[in-house]
Order: sequence, then structure tokens, then C-alpha cells
Amino acid sequence: MAVSELVSRFNPLSSHPKIDTDMHIAIVGAGFSGLGMAIRLKEAGVDNFTILERGSEVGGTWRDNHYPGAACDVHSHLYSFSFEQSATWSRSFGQQPEILDYIKRCTDKYRLREHVRFDTTIVGSDFDEEAGIWHVHTADGQTLTANVVISAVGALADPAWPRIDGLDDFAGKLMHTAKWDDDYDLAGKRVAVIGSGASAIQVVPEVAKQADQLTVFQRTPSWIMPKPDRPIPEEKQAEYRDAPHKLHRRRLKIYWINELFAPFVISDFGPLKRVAEKMAKSHIRKQVKSAALRERVTPDYKIGCKRILISNDWYPALQRDNVELIADGPARITENAIVTKDGRTIEVDAIVCATGFKVPSKAAPFPVTGRGGLDLDTAWDDGAEAYKGVTVSGFPNLFFLMGPNTGPSHTSVLAFTEQQMDYTLQAIDHIAKKKLRFIDVKKSVQDKFNRGIQWRMKYTSWTSGCNSWYLTDSGKNTTLYPGFNWEYRLRLMRFKAGEYEEVRQVAPRAAGVRKAA
Repeated sequence: MAVSELVSRFNPLSSHPKIDTDMHIAIVGAGFSGLGMAIRLKEAGVDNFTILERGSEVGGTWRDNHYPGAACDVHSHLYSFSFEQSATWSRSFGQQPEILDYIKRCTDKYRLREHVRFDTTIVGSDFDEEAGIWHVHTADGQTLTANVVISAVGALADPAWPRIDGLDDFAGKLMHTAKWDDDYDLAGKRVAVIGSGASAIQVVPEVAKQADQLTVFQRTPSWIMPKPDRPIPEEKQAEYRDAPHKLHRRRLKIYWINELFAPFVISDFGPLKRVAEKMAKSHIRKQVKSAALRERVTPDYKIGCKRILISNDWYPALQRDNVELIADGPARITENAIVTKDGRTIEVDAIVCATGFKVPSKAAPFPVTGRGGLDLDTAWDDGAEAYKGVTVSGFPNLFFLMGPNTGPSHTSVLAFTEQQMDYTLQAIDHIAKKKLRFIDVKKSVQDKFNRGIQWRMKYTSWTSGCNSWYLTDSGKNTTLYPGFNWEYRLRLMRFKAGEYEEVRQVAPRAAGVRKAA
């Protein structure tokens, strides 16, 4: 690879070479990844694509999660497209309304709405090997045919409700943080929040300001670091706007600081863990006065085994006079109360489930049938696997953004998905230039890659003994990438045709939308 090409690939302002193709491309999901892929396609001169979105607006998880306090735990200047940076972030860490507004601005700037089919739920997809065409079936009885399908569904799409006896019998207000009812007034109410993870530490401080009484059910405490959040003055925003190179420099600085801290998050090396735990325990000592409460909020597992969180107002919220922390999950729920495991009955008007999402560690994001009738759920029976997190053997011309083992532990998810977008563009370009019917990653190549990934997992924090959503029931981590982001980007820097089976085109066949027979 020429030096100029290498530099171009790392330059967020560079565009992909133009792709000459009339192939139709289906993108599933209109969140950050799906829209980013669409923008990259347009930049490459590809306009024949359709975005299938089950919601009625763009934004994905930032459209759905609008609970009080919803915000990002990655710096704003890094949690945005490298090719569409914003100088006007008002805070170091973006809040939900501002992030959603940014996504909508990008959508409108690149005229992506004309490509989106809203309120479209996929109920099945199957590959016609003879024609090299994907048939994507929707709930409204239509079938979209596409030469290439790009899944941009992501992991934070479907809320996970807790399995608690009597939950469905509760007669009061029941909400999930991902299904928030903005019309429900919490003022003066007796509220219970179930959960103490990423969404809980954001919603609890806000609910505590409104509710008459708040009871927080914490099954397992989280390791929490201080959040270095502060307003970005308008003068600084103007400086970034007038001197874009300073904005790019700011983003680069944040990126490499995150990479520097990666070993403290990822590695199971004792001295690194002790340094990180010391920082988290210091945060507890500074913010929590009661020794008894300090004990209840201090985890008994290694830092990094579960997601490390950042917050400045979670611990203070737990010490408010109207807040009680119960260091266990509910035993059962009645029509108007929660019964604790020690037999107490706590009457509540509303229950908020801050219990995260169904992470697709084994199941496909939507029903997929590949070559020879192979079902993706079956292929992933022992846990989801893909080559470099992007392609799966037996499922030609299907690409995943934020696929298996590409979740970030220490940086922005967009640092991963943007490289996947570029890799996918290279693959599409290769298919077009070679006039191929399809490409299919070789099983031996995929297996070798994943053996390496799982070998590396043995030396990470995530397999140090706790029970987390990162792992399948068998203990396999199919979620996170066990290394630096720069290293992952290098792995995807160049599409290597030799790693794929190539099948030549026999006869052209148009792709588009038709009614199902």
C-alpha cells in the first residue's frame, strides 16, 4: 500500500475513491452507523441505496433514549463523525437532545431522508445464491431486493426488561429508560428505579429532584470514575468554527488519551487494575460520607470486568433525604408495591426499569438465511462470530457495522464503525470492479481470526470472574474488542480479496422494491 493511500485512510477529511456501480444496497438502521454508511456511499458516488428504519425518525438509540439525564459517556468531539465534525457542542459530554439534533443535521445536510423508509420492520431476509440477490421481507408485506445488505442495527436497540415475579401485575406507571413517557409527571410521586448501571446513574439524580420518595434497587454496584464534564464556552466554539484545524487537533488529542488508558480498562494485569481501582475508590471516599453506604456502593469484582461508568452526581443523589438505596434486587412486585428480599413492602406509584438492552450475543439482529439455507441464528449458536466483526461465512454480500467483538471498552464506537464503513466500501468497490455476483469470507479465515480473538480474551478484565452482559451463558465474550482501536483500524485498513470466495456474475438482475408474492 502506498504511503499516500495510508495517510489518506487515516485522514478524516479525505473521501473514498468513486465507485462505479448500479448495484442496489440496503442499509438496516438509521442510527449513527447506518447514516454514516449512507454518507460514505454518497461521497463515493453511490446513490442507489435504501435505508430501512423501524422507527418514525432517524437517531437510533438517541431517538429512543430520552429519559431525564440521558447523555453520552464519550467526549462530544470524539462521539461524532470524523468527516462531519461539529464546532458547536455545548458540553464536553453531549446530552441526548444535542446529540439527536446533530444526527438530524447530518441527515438533512446529506439529503438522506429521501433514501429512508421509516416505520419498516424486517421480518426475514434470505439470499438467492443463483442470482446473488438478497430478499429482505418487511412487516408490511413488501420485499426489497438488494445486491448488498449492510446491518447497522447496533447492540442498544431492544430494551431488556427485568425478570421479576409480578412485574406485569403492577397497576402503577411502569417505564423502561428506553421507553420513557415524557408526559408522566414524577413530581410528588413514590418512585422505584431498578438497576444501577449506565442508564441508572444518569436517570436517578434527575428523578431524585422530582420524586417525593425514590427507592433505588441495586443488584450489583458499578465501578464509577469522576466525569470530566464542563460547558464549552461560546468563545471556544467560535474558535473551533473559525479554525477547524484546532477542532481536529482537539479530537485527535482525546482519541489518543483514550488509547493511552485502554490497558487500564482491558488488561487483567494486576498492577494496572490496582491503579484504576485506587482512582475509583478515591472517588467514592470523596463523595460518600457514610462508611456503610461506601461499603454498599463498592464492587467486589475487578474493575473493568463490567462496564466502567463515569458520574459526578450518582453518589450525591444516593445521599439525598428522599432517596434510599437497597443493595439487592426486588423479590417480587405486587399491584402497588415492591417486596424486598428481606420481606419489606415498599408502596410505589411508578417503577423505572434502568436495566439496559438485549445484547445480540447469539441471535441475529433480524432473521437471516444465507447460502444453502443456513440460518444465522444457527451459525451463531455458540455465540456470534464474524471476520473482523464485519462479514460472516455463508452469508455473502452481508456486512455488519458494530458486529461481533467490535464493541468499544475505552473509546467512541464511531472509531470502530467508521473503519468498518471504509472496509465495506472497499469490498463494494471490489465487487463492482470485478463484476462479481458475490463475495463470501472463507470459513477458515473467519475461524482463525476468532480463535485469536478468544485467545486474547483470556487476558482481559472481562473474563476475570464477574457476570456481565458482555458474556454469553457459556462465558464467551462476543461483544468487545480485546485491544486498542488503532490496532483494529490497521486490521481493516485494506480489503484482501484472497480472504474471500469470489463468484462471478452470470446475468444482470435488477434489484429494487416489489410486493411479496
